[in-house]
Amino acid sequence: MSFLEYRVKFAPAGFAKVLYVNWGLYLLITAVAAIGWLMLYSIAGGDMSQWAGPQMKRYGVGMILSLVLCFTPIWFWRSMSGAAYVSTFILLIIVHFFGAVGMGAQRWIDLGFIRLQPSEFMKVSLIMMLATYYDWLDDRKVSRPLWVLIPVLLIITPTILVILEPNLGTSLMLIVAGAAVMFAAGVSLWYFVVVIGLLGGGIAGIFLLRGTPWQLIHDYQYKRIDTFLDPSADPLGAGYNIMQAKIALGSGGWTGKGFMQGTQSRLNFLPEKHTDFIFTTLGEEFGFVGAISLLALYATILIFLFWAAVHNKDRFSSLMIIGIAVNFFLYLAVNLGMVMGMAPVVGVPLPFLSYGGSATLVLLLAFGLVQSAIVHRLR
Repeated sequence: MSFLEYRVKFAPAGFAKVLYVNWGLYLLITAVAAIGWLMLYSIAGGDMSQWAGPQMKRYGVGMILSLVLCFTPIWFWRSMSGAAYVSTFILLIIVHFFGAVGMGAQRWIDLGFIRLQPSEFMKVSLIMMLATYYDWLDDRKVSRPLWVLIPVLLIITPTILVILEPNLGTSLMLIVAGAAVMFAAGVSLWYFVVVIGLLGGGIAGIFLLRGTPWQLIHDYQYKRIDTFLDPSADPLGAGYNIMQAKIALGSGGWTGKGFMQGTQSRLNFLPEKHTDFIFTTLGEEFGFVGAISLLALYATILIFLFWAAVHNKDRFSSLMIIGIAVNFFLYLAVNLGMVMGMAPVVGVPLPFLSYGGSATLVLLLAFGLVQSAIVHRLR
């Protein structure tokens, strides 16, 4: 009998669940969030009330909700996945017709005290829905065309609404996370080969149809691609963001300029410094050492997630955790690739660092689902 099993066996009734919670995982994400609060405090010039304070309050509320999800049996969340998917889909439709507009996009529902972004919630509800579907489906039917078409429709339908907002980054994350769950469920590799081929054709179509009435994406998105390929072509216009981000990262050196000493952010050269480009502020003030330390925390979180997925005997829980882990990785890959000039600027926040309510809340809810799967897993 392990020490944990011993403690659980002799723990008072109702207290055993607390001992099964992976508190190390919560400690890791809180450490990352604390770095974010520190950066937001620095960016605001020592003003706690501008960004850091509100973000801490949102994190506190999100953590309470995460714990509620954590101690709720996983079978309940499996049974609620359909309702979550449909509800979020309805919210996407509401956004399409009545959503609040910001920075040229219609992505939010303004509730006054917070602006909800339903596409963020769809990331988790889609993963839950797909995990429930494959938990229900007979293994012999997983790769049959009819049974493959159903999850494809579950992925594509909300993705179309997200593209129309427009929100290319989130739409790509929905597709990749959904495909990851399908792959983990055992769908034949040949389907993915065909999809990759179609994706290549779609990318070719994006460039070939540029300037025509049938172009597939907006002009500003084409401009983002141009900027990604050659940011120096328009250093004071479309390429300004990425050029300043590179300057900030490079100027940090090995150990950085020091806390609250980042000139690019403090002098407002760096755009979106408290949201999408917050990693560059960290790199400028704490250098390579600070940046690699943050990446080590993220890597440890991902290891925890994949370990939890592999060791969970419940099919729904395992697939859900894999989907959440892939979604978390996509946040990192897209944001870090964007600020370092390795990917186009698409407006994806850095988990627990970037200022914002919806992304932080959704991530904490997702980790609450992971903890529920851990606490209530078959042993």
